[in-house]
Amino acid sequence: MANKKNTLQVVVGSILILLLIGVTVLLISEKRANNELVQEFNLEKEDLENQYTDFAKQYDELKLTVSNDSLSVLLEQEQLKTQRLLEEPRTVKSTNATEIRRLKKELATLRKVMIGYINQIDSLSRLTTHQKEVIADVTRKYNVASQQISSLAEEKKNLNKKVTLAAQLDATNINIFAKKAKKVKDVVKLKINFTIVKNITAETGERTLYVRITKPDNGVLSKSDSNTFPYENRELVYSIKKYIEYNGEEQNVTVYWDVEEFLYAGSYRVDIFSDGTLIGSQSFNLD
Repeated sequence: MANKKNTLQVVVGSILILLLIGVTVLLISEKRANNELVQEFNLEKEDLENQYTDFAKQYDELKLTVSNDSLSVLLEQEQLKTQRLLEEPRTVKSTNATEIRRLKKELATLRKVMIGYINQIDSLSRLTTHQKEVIADVTRKYNVASQQISSLAEEKKNLNKKVTLAAQLDATNINIFAKKAKKVKDVVKLKINFTIVKNITAETGERTLYVRITKPDNGVLSKSDSNTFPYENRELVYSIKKYIEYNGEEQNVTVYWDVEEFLYAGSYRVDIFSDGTLIGSQSFNLD
């Protein structure tokens, strides 16, 4: 009986020792697994902090590329949200798997939001570039059109000048005669003959001719100082005013000046004007 009892004690003791060894091995293995899990959580936590920090920096970079005020406000709000979330991984325990999973989901949401903003900014950038190209093209076309208009205006101006010149009357064959006088002091009348040449481009109808007779001292023979006509933005005194009916054909004209003042020997000049234009001149001498 004693031997059986001893044998049983040995067996029970061996079993207890084996159980103790097994429990010890299990505890050591579990502790090692827990340490590895804690290390993994710590790495995940550190990675989360780094990613949130990177997101905050990326929002700073994005804001520099945006000129749209509304979009800038939205980016500012998302950046503040990211900075608030950045504080959570720093305070949460590494073993709090639930919080770490929640922060990962928040990070995924932030990533989608940022991708959306990046796409918006890219679209706005392309739109802005296109608008700049359109504005540049419109500006170029406007400048070209302005140059063409200026050129056409100048051509029109020159053409109008040519048409005006072509339509002007022209007085030729100007002859001056001192009637019934052998000496200057005896001259009582000056007869002036001239020809208005044919001009099919000139306007037909009544025309007013102004004749100026200039003395050797450059004074003008005139019956009144109020006898004036406009010429090159000033008023000139005339000697004789003559109305003619012009039909575009060659026309001979004769006018007279009744001498009522003293005339002296020297070089005189006759100038004929029409429509504010000098159309003929001729000098003559009285001896």
